[in-house]
Amino acid sequence: MLYIMRHGKTDWNVLHKLQGRTDIPLNEEGRRMAEAAREQYKDINFDVCYCSPLIRARETAQIFLEGREVPIICDDRLMEMSFGVYEGTENSFQIPDCPVNVLFKDPANYKAVEGGESFEELFARTGEFLKQVVEPGLAEGKDILIVGHGAMNSSIVCQIRHMPLEHFWDAGIENCKLMKLV
Repeated sequence: MLYIMRHGKTDWNVLHKLQGRTDIPLNEEGRRMAEAAREQYKDINFDVCYCSPLIRARETAQIFLEGREVPIICDDRLMEMSFGVYEGTENSFQIPDCPVNVLFKDPANYKAVEGGESFEELFARTGEFLKQVVEPGLAEGKDILIVGHGAMNSSIVCQIRHMPLEHFWDAGIENCKLMKLV
C-alpha cells in the first residue's frame, strides 16, 4: 500500500504565508496534530517512511511514527515546490494580480515565478521518485508512507490517479490526514 500525509501546522500556515522551501518548524498545534494522527492511525502498518528533508515534514514523521520500528528516509525529491521570490508572502490573495496566485486559482496556466519551480520540474522530480523508489517498494509488497507538503503531495496524487493539471488541488490533503493512494 502507498499512503501520503501532509505535515502538521506551522506558524506560517496560521498566518497564510507561502512556505515553499523555507524551512519552518511545526508549531505546538502541528505537534499535537501529529500526536493525534499517531493514535488515529496506529493500526495501519508502514514498512518504510519517505519524507521531505524540510523540518516540518521530518518532525511530523518522527512524531507520527514514534514507538514504531519504521525507518524514516529523507529524499530531496519530496521537498515542497519552490515559490521563489514569493516565499514568505502573507495573504497573497489580497495582493491584486499577484502572479503566484495563478498556481492556486488556475494551475494549468501557471508559469513559474522568479526563482520558483514549474509544474514540469515538480512532476519530473516526484515522478522520478515514484518510479525509482515507490514502484519497486510496492512490487516487493511494502507498505509505504510519504510525509510531505501540499503542492508536492498533490503532484504525487495527480500522477498516481492520472489527474490533469486543472485538478491539481482537488485532492486537498489536510494537515496530518492520511490518504491511501494505492
